[in-house]
Amino acid sequence: MTTKNFDDVLTTTRDARGVVTLTLNDPARFNALGSEMLAALQRALDDAGRDESVRVVVLAAAGKAFCAGHNLKDMAAHPDLAYYQQLFAQCSRMMLTIHKLSVPVIARVQGMATAAGCQLVAQCDLAVAADTASFATSGIHYGLFCATPSVPLVRNVPAKRAMEMLLTGDFIDAPTALAQGLVNRVVPADALDAEVEKLVLSILQKPRVAVAMGKALVYQQRELGMDAAYQLAGQAMATNMMDEAAQEGARAFAEKRQPGWKR
Repeated sequence: MTTKNFDDVLTTTRDARGVVTLTLNDPARFNALGSEMLAALQRALDDAGRDESVRVVVLAAAGKAFCAGHNLKDMAAHPDLAYYQQLFAQCSRMMLTIHKLSVPVIARVQGMATAAGCQLVAQCDLAVAADTASFATSGIHYGLFCATPSVPLVRNVPAKRAMEMLLTGDFIDAPTALAQGLVNRVVPADALDAEVEKLVLSILQKPRVAVAMGKALVYQQRELGMDAAYQLAGQAMATNMMDEAAQEGARAFAEKRQPGWKR
């Protein structure tokens, strides 16, 4: 297992299985997404994207909060349009990197996730939350509509539920987040790591190529009309079936045995 730090705000751990854990490590600032944290996340995600031995990325956090989003104190100290445009563009680039990464990204949410922190949870492919976690797009309380957090939020949560979060800024608890589709699983805090590990192990048992193709296809077809989505999905399945992993899976099915995949 290897560990390294990025600018003292992010810790990256990689194990022998190809599981990379990125831990937001600025608890004094509630793991806020300032320029330094965004840059560290970007570098770590880019590193993971270039390494074909990486199988899963887990996004975790140190301290009581998962992520409080952007730091409004820092933003108020820089009343400059160019500064704000650069900050939100930097954040959007990082979020899109999660979206485009070929491996699944799992949010391990141990505490509060607000504004761009809630966006971060919504942007991950999967999310496991402690039953004490809470979520809000709270910018509206301070006169700032959470526009960029709305992008993944409305793609995960039913429209009226998302709009209520965005317009009120009120917190929802972990069971509500589960019911609304923002997270996949909710467990007691002391079972959080074990529940994340269940998802990791399930993913590791599948061929990387099929997982990567599937992730890309799901997000691409979601933005299309029904006819185009079926056309794209059919072509993706045909291409997938030509891969050796799928061929081995089909042989194993016919021969009533477990597939012998090269993962």
